[in-house]
Amino acid sequence: MTVRPAAGRLDRAASRIPDRLFRGSTGVVGWFVVALVLAVGAMLALNSGQALGKFGPSFVTGSTWDPVAGVYGALPYIIGTLASAGIAILLATPIGLLTAIFLAELAPRRVALPLTFTIELLAAIPSVVYGLWGVFVLAPFLKTTIETPITDALGWIPIFAGPVFGIDLFAAGVILTLMILPTIVSISREVLTSVPGAQREAMLALGATRWETISRVVLPTARPGIVGAVILGLGRALGETMAVTMVIGNGQSIPTRLFDHAQTIASQIATTFNEASLGLQTSALIALGLILLVITVGLNIVARVLVRRVAGPGRDERR
Repeated sequence: MTVRPAAGRLDRAASRIPDRLFRGSTGVVGWFVVALVLAVGAMLALNSGQALGKFGPSFVTGSTWDPVAGVYGALPYIIGTLASAGIAILLATPIGLLTAIFLAELAPRRVALPLTFTIELLAAIPSVVYGLWGVFVLAPFLKTTIETPITDALGWIPIFAGPVFGIDLFAAGVILTLMILPTIVSISREVLTSVPGAQREAMLALGATRWETISRVVLPTARPGIVGAVILGLGRALGETMAVTMVIGNGQSIPTRLFDHAQTIASQIATTFNEASLGLQTSALIALGLILLVITVGLNIVARVLVRRVAGPGRDERR
């Protein structure tokens, strides 16, 4: 029987101290983030108690926001938030995915690098700059080249009926599309480039075309990351404030058409909080923030479930 020297045991124990410190510190930071989210939620719930206590569930289902009469309903802003983010995701997902495929799989390096850098620069543009560009350039362009022709051709469909304004729900969705494209493109490109090259080479060696290799090997392998990129883009779209406020039209009713004036939760808070009177109105605006937090947290939970399902049942176990 061999007995290890005491000095050797002490050296091994000392070598584990940095690992334990690192694990403990990262654990503290992780729980601090969770505690911070819970603290924000608790603060919002506490300060929105007056509005939620007075209106109850009708605060979420009500459609009237009248500070003079003291009646507050959040449904128009909830629908405006979901509708504008939905338009953005419907437009940005195919554009972003196709762009990422081109940059990762098809474009030569001398083209892919500057294009990738340019697309990532879009994320650095301030929101207010997007808003100004949307007001003076995008909105008039959409009104004359897209909204008016669609209304003239498809005006018999209720969602496209009525007048067009340029400053409306559709413009907000388009401006959000531009703002979330860098997120979707960058993450999707990184995920696609991380697919092992051996899988591509094996598929090509079997006689597959480049498109068959991408569609049957690369995309299925990268699918969990692509789903995550889309969800992150959706989260950005839900919380965007300034650019949306400038182009959505400040409508106070539930939007029933694609080209209606509308309002999101974030834009409603931004435009009215400074002038809100203390008491019920301020509490109602804080309750809007609580609803947006719940939507965002719920979105992250759904995203986690979707990524796990797409990744397969054994992925987490292999980790």
